[in-house]
Amino acid sequence: MTVSGPTSQTFFSQRIKLNYFDWAQSDADRAKPKLVLVHGGRDHARSWDWTAEQLCADYHVVAMDHRGHGDSDWVSDGNYQSGDMVYDLAQLIHQLGSGPVTIVSHSMGGNVALRYAGTFPDMVTKLVAIEGLGPSPARREEMRATPYPERMAEWIAKKRKAAGRSPRKYESIEAAFARMIEENSYLTEEQARHLTVHGVNRNEDGTYSWKFDPHLNVWGFEDVADEFIEQTWGAITCPTLLLYGADSWASNPENDGRLKHFNTAEVIEFEKAGHWLHHDQFDKFMGVLRDFL
Repeated sequence: MTVSGPTSQTFFSQRIKLNYFDWAQSDADRAKPKLVLVHGGRDHARSWDWTAEQLCADYHVVAMDHRGHGDSDWVSDGNYQSGDMVYDLAQLIHQLGSGPVTIVSHSMGGNVALRYAGTFPDMVTKLVAIEGLGPSPARREEMRATPYPERMAEWIAKKRKAAGRSPRKYESIEAAFARMIEENSYLTEEQARHLTVHGVNRNEDGTYSWKFDPHLNVWGFEDVADEFIEQTWGAITCPTLLLYGADSWASNPENDGRLKHFNTAEVIEFEKAGHWLHHDQFDKFMGVLRDFL
């Protein structure tokens, strides 16, 4: 029998059962250098399938589902913190049993991966973060123009509303697929259908809902101090690639000044690409990625 594609595996982190997909098919595959793929917010590990298929001949590829995402458990209190997600990534790499590893990450996952690499610089050989630095300095200043107590009150109101919200239901896969296309018009039909099929659960009444926890729509209103994030970026010692889409809402760190906090990072911007540039310009992305790795 020939087996292809990844196997679903679980591990525990802070008493939460988390899922990851392992692309190794043999002991020989498991002996290859490890490469960990870390997805973004309200996404799932199977969004990396195209990348994993291209790299699994040379690497032992593992793709994790963050807490509250994909096939991993939701947290009981609905609060998702970056520090907990860094712990989850550290726990996964620890349980894989060997290091250092290469990490390719996107958005929220890039934010987590950058913090991990700065905290454990000896555990990462190379790092790619696609739009993973979070809000730009200008955006942070704009948000903080609202007094802290007002932001706290707004966050409480949003969390209370999220607590009473049920996951949205779609009558069919086609309806969910249409929403996926609406969210990112750069996606091909094949990409959108794959992301949809692996991104939904079927409810008891026959409808479909996204796998991610609705509480992920409400993030904390204040992160750790800017100076601590900048210290963490500065502690990264491995070669680091920061990728940005020219048509994305995200701010390019080469232009907004954040690149100065890195010692080993290079920025590459992709034309005709948005926030999901690894889907929007897949062939170019894989070319850049292979050259870097």
